[in-house]
Amino acid sequence: GQPSAIEASASMESSSSSTAAVTLGYMACSSLMLVVNKLAVHLLPAPSFVLLTQFFASWFVVKGLGLAGVIEVDALEWSKLRAFLPIAAAFLACVFANIKTLQYANVETFIVFRASTPLAISIAEWLFLGRELPNCRSFCCLVSLLAAACGYMYFDSAFEVRAYVWVGAWYAIFCFDQLYIKYAVDATVVDSNWGRVFYTNLWACGIATVICAATEPQTLLTLRWTRESMAALAVSAALGVGMSYFAFICRASVSATCFTILGNVCKVLTVFINVVIWDKHASQEGLACLAVSLVAAALYQQAPKRTPADAAYARVAISTGEKG
Repeated sequence: GQPSAIEASASMESSSSSTAAVTLGYMACSSLMLVVNKLAVHLLPAPSFVLLTQFFASWFVVKGLGLAGVIEVDALEWSKLRAFLPIAAAFLACVFANIKTLQYANVETFIVFRASTPLAISIAEWLFLGRELPNCRSFCCLVSLLAAACGYMYFDSAFEVRAYVWVGAWYAIFCFDQLYIKYAVDATVVDSNWGRVFYTNLWACGIATVICAATEPQTLLTLRWTRESMAALAVSAALGVGMSYFAFICRASVSATCFTILGNVCKVLTVFINVVIWDKHASQEGLACLAVSLVAAALYQQAPKRTPADAAYARVAISTGEKG
C-alpha cells in the first residue's frame, strides 16, 4: 500500500504544480488582454477586424505548429468540427460583446460588472452542472461582489447609458458562455488542449469574417496604419493564442464559477495598467468599490461536486413528491 500512496502523492504534487503554472499563464494573459484590446480598438477603430485577426492567428499558428510536429493538434474531423460549433458561437458572442463594451465604457466599468457574474453562475451550476451551492463564506463573497458593483455604478461619474446597455447584453451572454463551455469541455473528447484552441478559433474566424465584411467594409478602407497600431494588433493576436490555450485548460480543471472568479481576481493588474495608460478611469470611490469586489473574489472557495448520495437523495425526494 505504501508505494501506491507515494506514487499518488507525487502525482498530486505534479498535478498541483501543473495547475499552478496554467493558472499563472491564464492570469497573465487575462490581465493584459483587456488593456491591449482597449489599446488596439483605440488605434484601430474596427473591433470586428481586431477579433478576426486574433481568431485567425490562433488557429493558423496552432495548426502550423501542429503540422511542423512542434505540438499535438487534432486532425480536422467532421464530428469534432460539429461539436465545437456551439462552443465557438458562444465564445464569439461573448468576445464581441466584450470588445463592443470597451468602445463605450471605461475598463473599470467592465471589470466590476464582470465581478458580479459569479453569483448567477454559482446558482446555475447548482441547477445544471451538479455543483453544491456556495458555503456561507463564499456566499458572502459573492454578495459582496454584487454590492461592490452596485456601489461602483452609484459613484461612477462616467455613467453612459449606451455603455451599460452593452454591458447588460454582455452579462447575459457571458453567463451562458461560462456554463456551456464548461459543460462542453468536460463532454467533448480531444487529443490535446491545442485541439480545442484549433477548432474553436477556426469556427470563430469563419463567423468573424462574415461579421467584419458586413459591418466594417468602409472602416477598413479608411484605417490609418501606423507602427503603434500594427504593434498593438500583433500583441493582441499573440495574447489571443495564449489566452485561448490557458483558458481551456483552466476551464477543464475548475468549476465555471471558480474560473470566472479567477478572471476577476487577475484583473487587479489590469486596473494598475489602465490607470497608468488611460485618463478615463473611475473616481476614488469607484476604485474603492472595485477593490472590495476583487478582495471578495479572492476569498471565494470553490463549491464541490454533489456526491452520488446527494443525487440519489434528490431523486428519492422528487419521486416521493410525485407519488404524493
